[in-house]
Amino acid sequence: MRDHGVSRGVILRVFAVLHREGVAEPVPGGRWRVVRPGHDIDRRPLAERLADVITDDDLAVGEAFPSTTELSARFGVARPTVSKALDKLASAGLLTEGRQGKQRTVRALPTRTESPES
Repeated sequence: MRDHGVSRGVILRVFAVLHREGVAEPVPGGRWRVVRPGHDIDRRPLAERLADVITDDDLAVGEAFPSTTELSARFGVARPTVSKALDKLASAGLLTEGRQGKQRTVRALPTRTESPES
């Protein structure tokens, strides 16, 4: 707004038009993101995507889970964001609690309930 000298209302109207045209989409926190054609982005919460790491990397119970640094690079988010998502997985019982200098391990495998396709 400051860069282009327009009001917040003008910006919101512009994003509403871009949303109708499929070029932009709202994201949590009152922000917007540009939708780029041909780029499929997983829009699920980070905790769900991190739970998929267990099956994608074929980890077994007791094996070491990737570090927050590795996961932040892999998913393109900040380390504190990854830490919060890992805490959710730990409270759900999928991972061990995180402590400084101690790597998290897989405590349980995620269960998937798939609905039958009709």
